[in-house]
Amino acid sequence: MTTRVFLVDDHEIVRRGLVDLLGSAPDLEVVGEAASVGEAMARVPGSGADVAVLDVRLPDGNGVELCRDLRAALPELRCLMLTSYSDDEALFDAIMAGASGFVLKQILGTDLVAAVRTVGEGGSLLDSRATSALMNRIRSARRDDPLVQLSEQERAVFDLIGEGLTNREIAERLFLAEKTIKNYVSRLLSKLGMQRRTQAAVLATELRKQH
Repeated sequence: MTTRVFLVDDHEIVRRGLVDLLGSAPDLEVVGEAASVGEAMARVPGSGADVAVLDVRLPDGNGVELCRDLRAALPELRCLMLTSYSDDEALFDAIMAGASGFVLKQILGTDLVAAVRTVGEGGSLLDSRATSALMNRIRSARRDDPLVQLSEQERAVFDLIGEGLTNREIAERLFLAEKTIKNYVSRLLSKLGMQRRTQAAVLATELRKQH
């Protein structure tokens, strides 16, 4: 079985290196490349790729959002995030976006080939460090019981964020204007000390598991 790989990185020299590296493995085939989010969204769906290797930082967006959009369009696609930085925030976001793995660009070539194989076979590369860091964050938030400070309406919005609903969908569910929901989201993120709604979604998911 050949695993078909699509590469997304804005540095041509990085893509060339990855093409040479992955192309040298008999069971891997690079079926396409893109240098931006826009190019990737246009090219990946018709490429037949099994695995997309995505740079986290791209000129017109980021690989985490791209991962979420690609997986929404192609549920069978596996995404492997590639980054120069060991960034916990990006890691949390990648987990929420449905990524199967997160590796640093300093990784050895043989390890990257193995990572692509693992992801292509349906495995996960979200290591124990990633998982434990996420759980530590959830635990510290739980100790302070941050939801106590949310109003009843903010709590309702928080729960619906946890279900993966967009602002528009939440507005329809609660019979409110979308702009009103945006304001609720901003306020509840501020109260919870968070920058991104994905962080709120992680917390909501973990709290739901406990009940």
